[in-house]
Amino acid sequence: MKAVVVNFQRLGRARQWNISTIVLTVMIALTILIGTLVNSHFASWGNLSNILEQAAGLGFASIGQTLTILTGGIDLSIGMIISASTVFLAATVDGRDSLVWPMVIATLAMGTSIGIINGVVISRLKVHPLIVTLGMAAILEGCILLFTLKPTGSIPFWFEEFAWGRLNGIPIAALSMFVAFIGVALFLSRTGLGRSLYAYGDNIEAARLRGIPVNRVCVFVYATSGFFAALAGVYFVSRTGIGDPRIGVPFTLTSITPVIVGGTLLSGGKGGVIGTLFGVLLLSLIGNVLNHMNVSTSIQWVIQGLIILAAVSFYLRKGDK
Repeated sequence: MKAVVVNFQRLGRARQWNISTIVLTVMIALTILIGTLVNSHFASWGNLSNILEQAAGLGFASIGQTLTILTGGIDLSIGMIISASTVFLAATVDGRDSLVWPMVIATLAMGTSIGIINGVVISRLKVHPLIVTLGMAAILEGCILLFTLKPTGSIPFWFEEFAWGRLNGIPIAALSMFVAFIGVALFLSRTGLGRSLYAYGDNIEAARLRGIPVNRVCVFVYATSGFFAALAGVYFVSRTGIGDPRIGVPFTLTSITPVIVGGTLLSGGKGGVIGTLFGVLLLSLIGNVLNHMNVSTSIQWVIQGLIILAAVSFYLRKGDK
């Protein structure tokens, strides 16, 4: 009987994933069609490769956000970790070739450490993730602004290849993003720790009774979120050549949008990073179409909010059936 129940759960998750994938695929195709009607060069490889290149920062940030939401949590410190990472990396390297890779490693370690602190406070002190990560965001923002109020530092020109380079015509940043998504997807589906994230999100107490080390899972999830936020910061330093203290601010909310659009439920336990990848691609395409139509940033934020509301309503209805 137990095996039958588990199979039904797997079927339910597979069905949810298939629905998300089908809906997003149709929406991506429609967006490309509309974009082509708006601008005949929209569907050219040059424009599409630029869209993929620009999507990498959002993609990296959204991977970590997916994991936190899968466990029924949320990470509102992602934006400030991105900003802190860009400032830290650019300011410490300051154009010196020999410091680039050591400081990239240090930046990723810093982001991971911030995530570990979030996870420890959430799991040990039982404080809600929203409160913990919002508080961490405020701390980081204060520290950043105490250090600098304007873009600072620099990196060697060759490091810009990460954001701007091409490998056989394909953006290196996009390739890195796809590899990250595939790696995390395999981790979630093929490893015990990955599957335990779903159990944690379904019912944390039931997961605890089954012997899952829920505190370690929580710390791991937020550490991973911090790592990917820092990786997004590294990408933005490579793209802009400087450390911008405000660059991560929009990602506090925009990192959540692809996760929800991709079918991961805010209640936790259902979803995955492949749906998030489709969400990142859809939102990047929509943004590009709107830019071609000269739609203001303010209107784009309104459209993004409507997309979130529509996605949440759709997936909640499907989840109730």
